[in-house]
Amino acid sequence: MHRKPDGSWDKSNLPSRHVTEGPARAPHRSYYYAMGLGTREIAQPLVGVASCWNEAAPCNTALMRQANAAAEGVKAAGATPREFCTITVTDGIAMGHEGMRASLASREVIADSVELTMRGHSYDALVGVAGCDKSLPGMMMAMLRLNVPSVFLYGGSILPGRLDGKDLTVQDVFEAVGQFSAGQITEERLCQVEQHACPGDGACGGQFTANTMAMVSEAIGLALPLSSALPAAYLDRDQYARASGEAVVRLIEQNIRPRDICTRKAFENAAVVIAASGGSTNGGLHLPAMAHECGIEFTLRDFAEICARTPYIADLKPGGRFVAKDMGEAGGTPMLLKTLLEGGYLHGDVMTVTGKTLAENVASVQWRDDQEVIRPVSNPLSPTGGVVGLWGSLAPDGCITKVAGLKHTKHRGPARVFGGEEACFAAVTARDYKEGDVLVIRYEGPKGGPGMREMLSTTAALYGQGVENIALITDGRFSGATRGLCIGHVGPEAAVGGPIALVKDGDIISIDADAGTIDLEVDPIELEHRAHLLAQEEPRRTNYQSGAVWKFAQSVGPAHLGAVTHPGAAAETHVYADI
Repeated sequence: MHRKPDGSWDKSNLPSRHVTEGPARAPHRSYYYAMGLGTREIAQPLVGVASCWNEAAPCNTALMRQANAAAEGVKAAGATPREFCTITVTDGIAMGHEGMRASLASREVIADSVELTMRGHSYDALVGVAGCDKSLPGMMMAMLRLNVPSVFLYGGSILPGRLDGKDLTVQDVFEAVGQFSAGQITEERLCQVEQHACPGDGACGGQFTANTMAMVSEAIGLALPLSSALPAAYLDRDQYARASGEAVVRLIEQNIRPRDICTRKAFENAAVVIAASGGSTNGGLHLPAMAHECGIEFTLRDFAEICARTPYIADLKPGGRFVAKDMGEAGGTPMLLKTLLEGGYLHGDVMTVTGKTLAENVASVQWRDDQEVIRPVSNPLSPTGGVVGLWGSLAPDGCITKVAGLKHTKHRGPARVFGGEEACFAAVTARDYKEGDVLVIRYEGPKGGPGMREMLSTTAALYGQGVENIALITDGRFSGATRGLCIGHVGPEAAVGGPIALVKDGDIISIDADAGTIDLEVDPIELEHRAHLLAQEEPRRTNYQSGAVWKFAQSVGPAHLGAVTHPGAAAETHVYADI
């Protein structure tokens, strides 16, 4: 306990003692006086309130407001908030061009920049507010790395757009591009779709990466129950922000830290929730990366095995009918957690940021018959999860696909090979492919891209053209909004000599998402010959020979381990929280 009986704080074991305590820290304290703090505020714990606010996209525009509210909660609970911002690269804007190479690297920059700000100023705890795809795992990775008392807050989803009496999301806009290229809609209709899809603040409204990782934040115990349910535009969200600020001060008092919360069982719970909600394939990348920060080995295979035994019960876009607002109104993540817990799919005894266990948090949640979004586990949309891992001769390290709502789960056909997304997008736009093909986009992995771009522009265009008898595989990534038989994270990636580098046009590739297999039907001796020839070639050079994307490529590891860029908790000799 850091709080004394008289309400004052004992900072003898808190990081901020290094900047606020004793005569030698008079210069440091003078800076705090300059910002209007008094002796009482300086003597209290210093809580970093980090937000990913920017004007890059609507995902992030409501974050500053909520960070301010979180800071008010910290103050009300008797600690001193210190607000700061970090970056976000928003995938909806970065998608389909060279900007997407910055996306995955931004996850590491977010985690690194929050770590450095916290370390440099010796803050004692962290409230992190994030809105768009990579910013959610990036913020949670920083919490696990620092291991100071922390609470995560999602900035909220966007309200659905409306056109002709139907809900719209940004996914519909990407797919409308494909419909336009196929001559199915006019340019005027495309303009109508783009102008109505996104009505204001908030992250993409389907069960894409942002909402998937928001559910993870609650399921893994780092966020307050129901805090991810309300859309960003609702000012009632600020109550959750204030409550998050108050909660982090209680965690300081109780010395409950992120690694006390994010145990192996908690990561298993997070994977169950991704599978049950038909969540983003990026969950298979981010959970291993988060686990790496706290010394837990949780790989793509672990993730896939859990998905294989989890029923798909939340009827959410892109595979289903509903958007995040509907999910919140149906009871949100707590309702999903209660349903899965009663079905025997979750560990109820894990700690959370409330200071209570997951089971205690959802004890009072009642099933509601008046909603259609979440089904009982006895009547699932499908008996296994919405996300599937595959292994085989084409992907010895594995790969991942989203099967939620998908009928076409088996495919065998000739390869059509592309050395990057642009060439494939051009072919799809021109309809320069045959039904039955397997489109292969390679050299888009973490190292080879570099940056492991998402392929939503290509997959959405393909889906918009209405072609079902086709598959697409890549060593890059897919957006959470991707649908169709699209397989990503193929490992080892082409840039490190994985089998995907050896595929030639016309080679037969066999995919069975039900059995979890993906094979290149080429004689092993022929593949050895191709590998020998490839090894004789000059190493492939990208345009990124300097700068942040180059730096990412030098240190990044394989996708099945989370595409991480440092040794992680296993190599630690100290934890920041105990510095």
